[in-house]
Amino acid sequence: MKLHTVILTTSLVIGGMGLTYAQENAKHEDTEFYTPVPKVVTPGKLSGEAPSDAIILFNGKNLSQWVMADDRSVPAKWKVADGILTVDKKTGNIETKQSFNNYQLHLEWRIPANISGEGQLRGNSGLFLASIGKGDLGYELQILDSYNNKTYTNGMAGSIYKQTTPLFNAAKQPGEWQTYDVMWTAPTFNADSTVKTPARVTVLFNGVLVQNNFELKGPTQYVGQPGYRQAHGASPVKLQAHGDKSEPVSFRNIWIREL
Repeated sequence: MKLHTVILTTSLVIGGMGLTYAQENAKHEDTEFYTPVPKVVTPGKLSGEAPSDAIILFNGKNLSQWVMADDRSVPAKWKVADGILTVDKKTGNIETKQSFNNYQLHLEWRIPANISGEGQLRGNSGLFLASIGKGDLGYELQILDSYNNKTYTNGMAGSIYKQTTPLFNAAKQPGEWQTYDVMWTAPTFNADSTVKTPARVTVLFNGVLVQNNFELKGPTQYVGQPGYRQAHGASPVKLQAHGDKSEPVSFRNIWIREL
């Protein structure tokens, strides 16, 4: 036992001496990278302005990048006026023509100043980070008036609906523009359709971190436990026309960067 101890101690000393010698003889260029060279991206001049490589999903003029979610052959029919997109509950959800895997997304939304109701009936909408079918199938980041409005916490603004509560409540009062900045990592699937890597999301709500690389348990569900029951690839981004009686939510300045 003593012999083993001596050998181990000697090894540690020699190893430590080796590391010290390596550090003393290190050159600064040994830890400097020159390739690959990052692509140049020109940032927006104003907060929230799209960078040079972004895909503009809503430019304040038209819905050329959107279709009706339940019938993708039909152009999106929500209201566009004065640079603002407003939900039309009579027509249903809309989603992007283009499908995406991993991305960075910026979206601005506003609850009407004259909002009525309470709880989930107060400016309810949703940003579906990946739409995987008709109706509300997909992965929903909740949009709701959460300024002094009590509801279940995994259904408030900034929540991944029915899966996790936001780290903070960063909601502004109704009538003010609010922002979501989202980093989305899409799920991947094995050849037998089982989940290989789950979806992950990071969300800044009005500049405040509210979801930190959260791992989703599957698509969001109103009733029942979530799970990855359907393999899928790149998917559209969807906006929800929630079927409640509250005043409709509005949007502006929507852009996305594929990662």
